Amino acid sequence: MSKVLSAVAWPYTNGPRHIGHVAGFGVPSDVFSRYMRMAGHDVLMVSGTDEHGTPILVLAEKEGLTPQEVTDKYNRVIATDLTDLGLSYDLFTRTTTANHYAVSQELFTGNWRNGYMIEQTTKGAISPSTGRTLPDRYIEGTCPICGYGEARGDQCDNCGNQLDADELINPRSKINGETPEFIETQHFFLDLPALAAALGEWLDGREASGTWRPNVIKFARNLLDDVRPRAMTRDIDWGIPIPLEGWEENSHKRLYVWFDAVVGYLSASIEWARRIGDPERWREWWNDPEAVSYYFQGKDNITFHAQIWPAELLGYAGLGAQGGSAGSYGTLNLPTEVVASEFMTMEGKQFSTSRGHVIYVRDVLERYGPDPLRYFICAAGPENQDSDFTWAEFIQRNNSELVAGWGNLVNRTASMIAKSFGEIPAAGPLEPVDEALLDTVRGAFDVVGGLIGRQRFKQGIGEVMRVVGEANRYVAETEPFKLKGDDERERLGTVLHVLAQAVVSINTLMAPFLPHGSNRVHRVMGGQGDFVPMPVLEEVTDLDDGRPYPVITGEYSATPRWEYAPVVVGTSIAKPTPVFTKFDPSVVDEEIERMRREDDAPAPGDDAPQAGAGE
Repeated sequence: MSKVLSAVAWPYTNGPRHIGHVAGFGVPSDVFSRYMRMAGHDVLMVSGTDEHGTPILVLAEKEGLTPQEVTDKYNRVIATDLTDLGLSYDLFTRTTTANHYAVSQELFTGNWRNGYMIEQTTKGAISPSTGRTLPDRYIEGTCPICGYGEARGDQCDNCGNQLDADELINPRSKINGETPEFIETQHFFLDLPALAAALGEWLDGREASGTWRPNVIKFARNLLDDVRPRAMTRDIDWGIPIPLEGWEENSHKRLYVWFDAVVGYLSASIEWARRIGDPERWREWWNDPEAVSYYFQGKDNITFHAQIWPAELLGYAGLGAQGGSAGSYGTLNLPTEVVASEFMTMEGKQFSTSRGHVIYVRDVLERYGPDPLRYFICAAGPENQDSDFTWAEFIQRNNSELVAGWGNLVNRTASMIAKSFGEIPAAGPLEPVDEALLDTVRGAFDVVGGLIGRQRFKQGIGEVMRVVGEANRYVAETEPFKLKGDDERERLGTVLHVLAQAVVSINTLMAPFLPHGSNRVHRVMGGQGDFVPMPVLEEVTDLDDGRPYPVITGEYSATPRWEYAPVVVGTSIAKPTPVFTKFDPSVVDEEIERMRREDDAPAPGDDAPQAGAGE
């Protein structure tokens, strides 16, 4: 059994999340975490809402709220959506907790003590109309290196190079389109050049492992070609104070939101340990060199997870060129793997909340439920290349694959057993066709498990659906509905026993992908209660200052094993109701028309990266 940290990107609280966000960080991380628990590993899955930075100030002003009020509002919206989507966090918290402030400040001062947080004069971008600092990611322009016209003020997604906002050609604000002003200002920089050799050595090991997605390791490697100090503080009054004498009292200087956002993986682990009454338990995932960690996010956040966060960890431990010693948290594990997804578009266009070209998670859940969305993301999501969500494909996959394939197999198996026996019958002598199906089902556990363990979710669910197809072909070949005489009853019992075994086993294979549906299938096949544990939204108070807020948590010790388990003969099976819902094809036109109407109606919040923090 291994200790597995599942570190999931922190959604930004400048509005509800759309389906492109959860396609990048949410569903993939949950499939992986659920499987790893089923395979017997000790998983700690953590995340929360990222709540600092200029976009929060902009949104708060727009909605007539304080920054804390607006983050309280969208923290609850996001946490509710992710709970209903079934994401099995051990703790989903937020970055405005006193615990997170303390952990972030400890990481900062540890890097500073070891000489990796250096003070420099730089140019900061200011909005001429408001006087407010403009975050790097809210400035766009032409890349001075490759000429890409939509480079951001921190990096160019086209060539992968790190940039400073004042280097962009024809820079403009994404907030209001104006040209920013650049003024001199003092900030602390993470000394990446002093950590470059250690970062390179770590990446050498990760590349040698052969497990990283090619696009991620290539991008991470390219980052080392142009390493320079990176600002880790900002001119802003909404964020974590700089914990140094002479700076802490300055209300207009705060830690960079991306500095504290990635620290959230550690702070959430510490908060989780404190909440279960074992304050040092987090160390099992962070200090034990045998523990492994997987970081899930979108490709636009690779820089922060494959360079900035590892550099912070190395600097804190004193493992760069300057030397140094670890602080009270000790030497912290670097990521085992950065699992970055590509982008999802919608009907051929980039998601845009500001332009209304978007569909929120809540809308899909309310109209269609979690299973069709999770299935689509697993089967057609942006795992290793950009993908496009279309309503036509969403409905087609639900109706022809989830309903007509898997749902039909479950319902007709349960219906035939209920009608002919009322319980799972015993098997008589097995014929080659029976053995062939059972061998296929048994073998799928190693195949599907291996694919999920390597984050090949599309292949994994594709293999499960292949087994579903084999089971449906078995029905067509054995024709149990024609076995009606007394002399054929034993054979009928055998066929239905084999089908029951196939359905129950496939349901185990499907559980990481479709936990809600798996619980319904479990009950159809005579099970009691839930087959797989589900997350809950729990109201808590801050461990240090008593402020109330919701967290996602759960008790997952009852997670079933990832194994072929014989069905229990005599288990009662009643006449079932459909497990999944078929949607009328007219839904496609309805949704496209709804989208057309909403394209001209700005939605809450502003555009943000698909699978990570804001600025």
